[in-house]
Amino acid sequence: FPRSGTGYVKTRSAAAALISLSGDTLLAKYRALFQFYAGPDGKETLITCSALRSLLTDLNQIPAIVGEGCTLSCVEIAIHDCFRGVLNAAIVEEKFLSWLRSEPAVLLWLPTCYRLSATEMVSHQTRCR
Repeated sequence: FPRSGTGYVKTRSAAAALISLSGDTLLAKYRALFQFYAGPDGKETLITCSALRSLLTDLNQIPAIVGEGCTLSCVEIAIHDCFRGVLNAAIVEEKFLSWLRSEPAVLLWLPTCYRLSATEMVSHQTRCR
């Protein structure tokens, strides 16, 4: 999991992995990830392009473990997509959440895993014959 190859994992990277693999709702996960990677800017909390790049790079370590990681260009395309139409160097939480709700390809594994885990709790009272 360490990106730098030093054998050390950054606390924020480990927190991102734990948040993304938790049993919480997608919205709660997205909000927690925003809070971990965003920074205060006056009265608002904003996430910058570089912070989003760190977040996406950290999160892509998870599917990479099973051979499903994406390239660096996927991350850059996702960042460009998230900041499309934005004139500032950073975005607010609502813009970030809106982008994540559109299920960007770079993070498609996250809602998929959530849906799979949510269906494990479903039980039907039918019997097969």
